[in-house]
Amino acid sequence: MLTPVAGGGLLDRRLFLTRGLVFSTATAVSPLILAKSTDSQLPSWMLKPGEPFSNYGKPSLHENKTIRWAMGNSMAPGNGVSWAPLHDLEGTITPNGLHFERHHNGVPQIDPAQHQLMVHGLVSNPLIFSIENLLRYPMRSIFCFIECGGNSNAGWRNIPIQTQVGYFHGMASCSEWTGIPLHVLLEEAGIKSSATWLIAEGADAAAMNISIPLDKALDDCIVALYQNGERIRPENGYPLRLVVPGWEGVLNVKWLRRLHLISQPSMTRNETSKYTELLPSGKARQFSFIMDAKSLITNPSLGYKMAKPGLYQITGLAWSGRGKITTVEVSADGGKTWAEAELQEPVMARCFTRFRIPWQWQGDQVTIKSRATDETGYRQPERETLIKQRGTNGYFHYNAVVSWKIQADGLISHVYT
Repeated sequence: MLTPVAGGGLLDRRLFLTRGLVFSTATAVSPLILAKSTDSQLPSWMLKPGEPFSNYGKPSLHENKTIRWAMGNSMAPGNGVSWAPLHDLEGTITPNGLHFERHHNGVPQIDPAQHQLMVHGLVSNPLIFSIENLLRYPMRSIFCFIECGGNSNAGWRNIPIQTQVGYFHGMASCSEWTGIPLHVLLEEAGIKSSATWLIAEGADAAAMNISIPLDKALDDCIVALYQNGERIRPENGYPLRLVVPGWEGVLNVKWLRRLHLISQPSMTRNETSKYTELLPSGKARQFSFIMDAKSLITNPSLGYKMAKPGLYQITGLAWSGRGKITTVEVSADGGKTWAEAELQEPVMARCFTRFRIPWQWQGDQVTIKSRATDETGYRQPERETLIKQRGTNGYFHYNAVVSWKIQADGLISHVYT
């Protein structure tokens, strides 16, 4: 028997199977319309040949609002970010043209015939690979999300930001990446026993570089040449980028040109002035590589309006850099009670996981929210708990529970609870 969630209506995975609960959004077909179906009633696109073939497919003109929202620096136009519109997407894979971007000095236009990857430092046999060389190596594919360490950082503000979910949390995207296991190239160069870190550097005008523990590099990282089946696009690192599954996006160096093996981290700008945060204890949090479990409801969310009371689907995304998502719970009463959502298969480690749960909205003012738990047992914290642990000096790794208030008139806003 289904029990109502306090103040929030019915919320249960089995609700779609319950008789008498229907969406009631379809329009009944009139027998008169069926009887009079002639060419004069057919839509215009059925009365003439369609468009010819194209060399590369593009979205429908009617979907032109599903775009990345870019925000650059007026004094340095190549430095900025664009957010993936997670609120307009379904499933778990982000289309290449909508994958989020973070650039430090623009997108380099690289000629692959002239680009090279160097492996040097604490190795026995320094090597230089051309793109042509790399394309001959056996490759493997991995599915994983990439999330900027600064994603969702507006959550640290005292006042909730009012923007669509993708333009708040959309510095995260999920793809199939195909390339060469990084350990193959490093082992070919002959790793010296004194090497414990490597510096990965890109070929952009900022020469973006960062230190990565060698253990991680040898574990599951790849040098990717393909994204979702096609060659990586320039804004995502063409002709090759490093993919570091589950760890903060800055380590996934685009336009990869150099791997320098060293004995200690180089303390670059992006691991000292950035990605290092003061904690309430007075100590600094540094090398906080792993992206912790996170979830958010993408629909209904800010930017949508509930049409009328009735049966709705609550859906969203969850992910964790520690492995698989095991549970996503949804509340329709601000966190007083929780119901377990359905996880869309396949559920893969370090990937977006789509969750869904049916909900009977009764037309009252309610607050909906979700929380994720991963296979290590880590559960996404409430905002109050996260701030107690990390203080208010943070900017990176914000992963608190996200709450949406639905008014009785159907309007939705972002709130803290």
